[in-house]
Amino acid sequence: MIALILAAQARDDLVNKITVDLFKTYRSAADYANAPPALLEKQIGKINFYRNKAKSIHNCCKELVERFGGQVPDNLNDLVSLPGVGRKTANIVLGNAFGQQTIGVDTHVMRLSQRLGFTKKTDPDKIEADLTEIVPEKQRVRFCHLMQYHGRRVCVAKKPKCPQCTINDLCPFPEKTK
Repeated sequence: MIALILAAQARDDLVNKITVDLFKTYRSAADYANAPPALLEKQIGKINFYRNKAKSIHNCCKELVERFGGQVPDNLNDLVSLPGVGRKTANIVLGNAFGQQTIGVDTHVMRLSQRLGFTKKTDPDKIEADLTEIVPEKQRVRFCHLMQYHGRRVCVAKKPKCPQCTINDLCPFPEKTK
């Protein structure tokens, strides 16, 4: 959940780099809750919006300790009640940590679902609703993982690699790149 809070509007590689040391230092929600926010800011200072993210992490973990005994809850309503946790983060946590078949609409899922014509919506909650209608329940987490993988490696935002795309025949934009 900490990595997801850090990931908002940040590059994946930077989040991965920062979390290595962060996860060695802080092993529980109580560790984050007891850390001075200024120290958290310093430790994540290379990531954008680090002050707000440090505050969200601190407050989120403080509430995890106070309200949930330091454990991450396994339901959407409790998760979205935590500071710094929106629907996307909650769905990704539910899918990956608790095995619930949810759709987590991150930047890759959003972009690709629009490009592939699965939705015309721009609001992540509405995209989630559209995808929930068409993605079989048993495949939702896997679907998101595949979309993220494809979006990072082939159907990249600025210059998609259409000639290398294995689903080119399904795409409404097969000539986007020559």
